[in-house]
Amino acid sequence: MSADTPTDLSETPSDPPEESLAAEVEVLREENRRLREEFARARRTQYRRTALMLAGIGVLAGIAGVLFADARTVLFALSGTGVFFGVLVYYLSPEQFISADVGRRVYEALAQNEAAAVSELGLQNDRVYVSVGDAIEDARLFVPQRDEYELPAADALADTFVVPDEQAARGVALEPTGGPLAADFRQAATGDVDDTPEIATALSNALVEQFELVESADADVDPDAGRATVGVTESVYGPVDRFDHPVTSLLAVGLASALDTAVTTEVSTGDDRVDYLVTCQWESDG
Repeated sequence: MSADTPTDLSETPSDPPEESLAAEVEVLREENRRLREEFARARRTQYRRTALMLAGIGVLAGIAGVLFADARTVLFALSGTGVFFGVLVYYLSPEQFISADVGRRVYEALAQNEAAAVSELGLQNDRVYVSVGDAIEDARLFVPQRDEYELPAADALADTFVVPDEQAARGVALEPTGGPLAADFRQAATGDVDDTPEIATALSNALVEQFELVESADADVDPDAGRATVGVTESVYGPVDRFDHPVTSLLAVGLASALDTAVTTEVSTGDDRVDYLVTCQWESDG
């Protein structure tokens, strides 16, 4: 082409063919799958190395117990403990790991559906957590139909759509996300958990240390006022003001079970120290 030949500026490079884009997407999917498998394999290896280390310590302690008669009792006890925990960790190491991002997306979808159903039914913004049985898992989340509501009977809360004769007690009752978490909290407790408002502090610690749902959680409990406020930061499952958020739900279910009373919740944005403030309230003699 000569220098005098005009250039067609309208010509642009053709877009990549669809086959090429599909191939790139497939490569990325395969890479993500490989990375997930590598991550799970690394975690399993870490658990099993810990198990072998514990078992090794137990074996060495047993050999030392044979050689040193003066400390034989202590060394044999250490040997048995090391071998036992080594075997326990090895066989109880999880085979599959679910990322926090997957759990967050699943929860967000469920929360949106439940919030949409509550909105379309014209229910109130009140969230009332009620313990309706001996087991913590029996707790229910009651959303009333009326602003001036009455708490339904326990048998009525067993149904999803609560429609007793008393219109002020109508609404919906759902299984709270915090029910199974509160049960795990009780099972993991090293000693007896006091069924007092101060359990809010233990529940706050569990949010961080046991369940790792938040980065930090600080409880301010006022038993006389029937109120516990917990400031949380860095929620793994996103904004805490969503419908029946696991953080709020665990606190409310745990308090409702411990105090054997209905607990209402309110979530507000925090300040420069905390991201959200979760306030649980209940009827108090004070």
